[in-house]
Amino acid sequence: MASKIATRILEELGCISIYNSPLDTKLLCIQRFVRLFAFGGSTLILVSYLSALGISKIQIGLFMTLTLVGDVFISLILTLFADALGRKAILAVGALLMSASGMIFALNGNYWVLLAAAIFGVISPGGNEIGPFRAIEESVVAHLTPASDRSDVYAWYSLVGTAGTAFGIMTCGWVVNSLQSTKGVDNVSAYRLAYFGYAALGLVKFILACGLSKRVEADYKAPAKDDQATRPLLQNEIGPEAAKKPKKSMLPSLSKASRGIVVNLCILFALDAFASGLAPMSWVTYFFRQKFDLHEGKLGSLFFTTSIIAAASMLVASSIAKRIGNVKTMVFTHLPSAIALSLIPVPSSLTGAIVFLVLRSCTQSMDVAPRSAFLADIILPNERTVVMGTINVVKTCSQSIGPSITGVLADHDLFWVAFGMAGSLKATYDLGMLAVFLGHEKRDEEEAQAEAAPTQTQNGESAA
Repeated sequence: MASKIATRILEELGCISIYNSPLDTKLLCIQRFVRLFAFGGSTLILVSYLSALGISKIQIGLFMTLTLVGDVFISLILTLFADALGRKAILAVGALLMSASGMIFALNGNYWVLLAAAIFGVISPGGNEIGPFRAIEESVVAHLTPASDRSDVYAWYSLVGTAGTAFGIMTCGWVVNSLQSTKGVDNVSAYRLAYFGYAALGLVKFILACGLSKRVEADYKAPAKDDQATRPLLQNEIGPEAAKKPKKSMLPSLSKASRGIVVNLCILFALDAFASGLAPMSWVTYFFRQKFDLHEGKLGSLFFTTSIIAAASMLVASSIAKRIGNVKTMVFTHLPSAIALSLIPVPSSLTGAIVFLVLRSCTQSMDVAPRSAFLADIILPNERTVVMGTINVVKTCSQSIGPSITGVLADHDLFWVAFGMAGSLKATYDLGMLAVFLGHEKRDEEEAQAEAAPTQTQNGESAA
């Protein structure tokens, strides 16, 4: 009895699914941890580093915007050709760009040189994913994972990344604080040492990328297996044409049925991304440092705690999604975090601001895994990399506008406006997802049940 209960708990948490996943999936999760560890550390000190170099808040906001704009073009090119040139190779190239950016940040203090390194390399202004990594990795995970296990695997994939951010923030915060307080290192030198660590983590990620097998490639064909559960939800809409093998092309194409869905997704995700750009983690950490005079060590501990809470909540999201569906889980978990975000600058005390920050973290990441599973189900297998890459490019474009606006607001002591706008826009995005895609998800479930019914009948007749 006890073993059954334990097994049931492990199933609900997705532990069995991730344990049974291929080695490549586990390597991708480790890569994500390493990458987000580096991004988290960089995010904590980025604004402080640029400020210590004598760069104004308006210029810092412009720096973040141009960094994200540059990422749009780099990511678009790499994801468009990822399936043709090789997913493994693109992930390895991205890791080298990440390492090169870290080295330049550690060795140079010129604004324009740093901007060039951030644009053509990989530096995350907000602690979130940047570069081609996520689109390719999520496409690979969908490629390697049965549909029934995707929600669980995506939950762990997302959890590992958030945990990486948390540990990166805390480690960087206390290392910098230790260098400053006990070693007598000045602020700029301490920040530069942290970026040497960032470059080293890029090399670690490169080694991990080289360890992936040929199964991650788009043209890898597993042994044939007739599995109704792994059939994409759009298959019935596009007809038998999808079964025909297209000619090999460097540039992928989208089916007619996918285009309308992708347009709706891009519009809604662009709205959410713009809101995220108004309140990226780098600006939020700077807000707490400026308003409440917190040093890097305390900031690292604070955002480590909130990130760990966010990571733990992802496992709960997977279980909820199995019961009420991906769309409802995305909306009903993300909406409370949007409200909490808008209220962070309201309290005049540190305790009050932390309360809203923690409340936000409780649900802010619960929509990540259901969203990834929803996209994997709704997009055709041969279109996943390009669609996910396109969506990420659209999100990055929209997100790139926000930091500059926040920089101007911060320069005029109007930080609170950025938080209020971000929360309101995120709430609008949530309601939009519910209105546009809830009915679509219901139709998909009905079609899946209709397809399963004849199979069950045949099995019953055979048993008789």
